Amino acid sequence: MVGEKNSFKSKVRKNRVLLLMLLPACTLMFVFAYLPMGGLVLAFKEFRYDLGILGSEFVGLTNFKFFFQSGDAMKVTVNTAFYNGAFIVVNTVLQVGFAVILSEMGGKRMKKALQSVIFLPYFISWVIVGSIAYSLFNFENGTVNALLQRFGMEAVNIYGKPSWWRGIIIGFSAWKGVGYGMVVFLASIAGIDASLNEAAQIDGANIFQRIRYITIPCIQPTIITMTLLAIGKIFKGNLDLFYQLVGNNGALFDATDVIDTYVFRSLLQSGDVGRTAAVGLYQSVLCFVTVVAANYIVKRRDPDYALF
Repeated sequence: MVGEKNSFKSKVRKNRVLLLMLLPACTLMFVFAYLPMGGLVLAFKEFRYDLGILGSEFVGLTNFKFFFQSGDAMKVTVNTAFYNGAFIVVNTVLQVGFAVILSEMGGKRMKKALQSVIFLPYFISWVIVGSIAYSLFNFENGTVNALLQRFGMEAVNIYGKPSWWRGIIIGFSAWKGVGYGMVVFLASIAGIDASLNEAAQIDGANIFQRIRYITIPCIQPTIITMTLLAIGKIFKGNLDLFYQLVGNNGALFDATDVIDTYVFRSLLQSGDVGRTAAVGLYQSVLCFVTVVAANYIVKRRDPDYALF
């Protein structure tokens, strides 16, 4: 009887309601995450629509060779790593900073108002953000050039200066994404035992000492976990961000072109599915290697903070 109660069928029967609730999520994950993995074979084929995936000619590593010989592989890889690395550093510092400031604020109304203001940009579409950027930096009617001319300075063609866009893209990414991460760290700070801060106050610790020696160390596991998750996507550019801000402006490609925009533009221009699939597979392998390496380093130092 004990064996029957612990059998697989009995467990399924007992938890059938929970399993049915889980089924839609598992189905979506299978259809949109696992099923498309079969398309990776396209990276090794010269795809033809009339022959289909299985009937197309196998060309080995030819698609990869074309990508690396094009001269764009190193540029887009470095750009992707640079931007995502900057996003991780800048966004994490701002997220933790705003979370600490809000947690130490006394007024509930002001605290909620600031939290809403910081979180609001997260819900704005990148299409709208691109329109905002164009309204600011447009050469003829942009707000920035209007202000420059008002103070007697010459207008600047910002859309023709690639070096400027590194800071612009990082700034817009922080403006839009800091609010979401801030909420995560606020929740982590709320879970800190209040008796620790009370004891520190009794011992004479000021607010900066409490933040340094209590708040930051207590949320360190959350910081490490969020950073590891972000590192896993360090070679995956945000297509919406880059394409909506930069578009098809060839003058900015040297400083702003990342792997995702390169794949998207290549597919639109050439329609070669095999070559774009090869670049996508290259990107996925880089992401996998990066997250495994980062997790290994963290695990060597403190196994409790590792993802796996």
